[in-house]
Amino acid sequence: MKLYNTLTRKKEEFIPLEEGKVKMYVCGPTVYDYIHIGNARPMIVFDTVRRYMEYKGYDVNFVSNFTDVDDKIIAKAAEEGSTAEDVANRFIEECKKDMAGMNVKTATCHPLATQEIDGMIEMIAKLIEKGYAYPAADGTVYFRTRKFKDYGKLSHKNIDDLQAGHRDIKVTGDLKEDALDFVLWKPKKEGEPYWESPWCDGRPGWHIECSVMSKKYLGEGIDIHAGGEDLIFPHHENEIAQSEAANGTEFSKYWMHNAFLNIDNRKMSKSLGNFFTVREVSEKYELQILRFFMLSAHYRSPLNFSADLMEAAKNGLERIVTAAEHMRHLSKTAPNVEMTEDELSLAVKSKSYTAKFEAAMDDDFNTADAISAVFELVKFINSNVSAESSNALLGELYRQMKTLCDVLGIILEKEEEDLDSEIEGLIAKRQAARKEKNFARADEIRDLLLAKGIMLKDTREGVQWKRI
Repeated sequence: MKLYNTLTRKKEEFIPLEEGKVKMYVCGPTVYDYIHIGNARPMIVFDTVRRYMEYKGYDVNFVSNFTDVDDKIIAKAAEEGSTAEDVANRFIEECKKDMAGMNVKTATCHPLATQEIDGMIEMIAKLIEKGYAYPAADGTVYFRTRKFKDYGKLSHKNIDDLQAGHRDIKVTGDLKEDALDFVLWKPKKEGEPYWESPWCDGRPGWHIECSVMSKKYLGEGIDIHAGGEDLIFPHHENEIAQSEAANGTEFSKYWMHNAFLNIDNRKMSKSLGNFFTVREVSEKYELQILRFFMLSAHYRSPLNFSADLMEAAKNGLERIVTAAEHMRHLSKTAPNVEMTEDELSLAVKSKSYTAKFEAAMDDDFNTADAISAVFELVKFINSNVSAESSNALLGELYRQMKTLCDVLGIILEKEEEDLDSEIEGLIAKRQAARKEKNFARADEIRDLLLAKGIMLKDTREGVQWKRI
């Protein structure tokens, strides 16, 4: 299995630090609002990496944090007249709902920054003791960037070039020794949450949070650190500097980064009016379609989100799900006999698609080619099974198809109660639209339900529904 290591800028054979085990840290979202589809890409991509590692037999310790103290959270709390804790807790729960909708597996651990403050203070104190950090007169603690000789090794930036770019920043009275030094701890402001420390009442800088949470739950050295490419610099670069200076050992062996997501070939931005949350997308599409769309391109390739491409993803996913439904339907009446010689030959041939799937995933998790292998398997199944096929053959082919789809996080068969819950949710949205006199939206939801085989009947007692 090979993966592209941002640190070395080349594909490398994956060799875990401990045989049979993978320690993986993925930077999670800052929880001040509903997650947007840009947040969704790393969640889906690295969940799929984890699933494939597990498929290959690795025991994966997968840690992904929630940043629950941040300027944006504090601003949201001030705007609402609530507290930063209330805002963070609320949107953590909303994030978990969206992750479940995208079939993103729960992490082994989802640490919260606010629950790891003691560890952050301890690491900062160690960095000061080793001469890598210093407290300024106002209680701010800075990291001495130039003291860490390997600074820039992940982003491949030259520190002197960075210095030139920061000349205008350094002003008279600046408490930093060097313009490139970054914050480890900062003093509190009026009305903000804070914690006591040896330097001042305040809160941690963003970068130190991940260094500490990774160390606590995975150890000083990990196999894979991952996130969006926007985190390479300065976040991940600073994490490396802090962690390796404090611990005296390599922080992460492999670094993985997904490329940006654009909207209709433009960068996603609230100011451009092309900003979509996962929750908004879920009102028009099942989140399985969003997941399938995200995996339709290689994770290191820029991905363009558009209505046309989502419709294409919807159609592609339907081909796979319909094939699975057809096989389940055939199996209900299929003869319970052993496979014939011809069927045994078909079963052997079908393994070539699993081999293609594995070859794609072993090559830096090429999900686009892996999906192509699934489509080839679907075509093979559709061409070779019928009402005369034995249950043994149908079962063998279905298991193979389901195994590959499970790696991609594609659900072939929904639980009845999940379906009922989804239907009730859409009916509630339709009722809300009618109450707001948004009848076009209400009709759109009715049509969507009808397309799913659900007929609505409005009665005095409320809305009734049945499958047709």
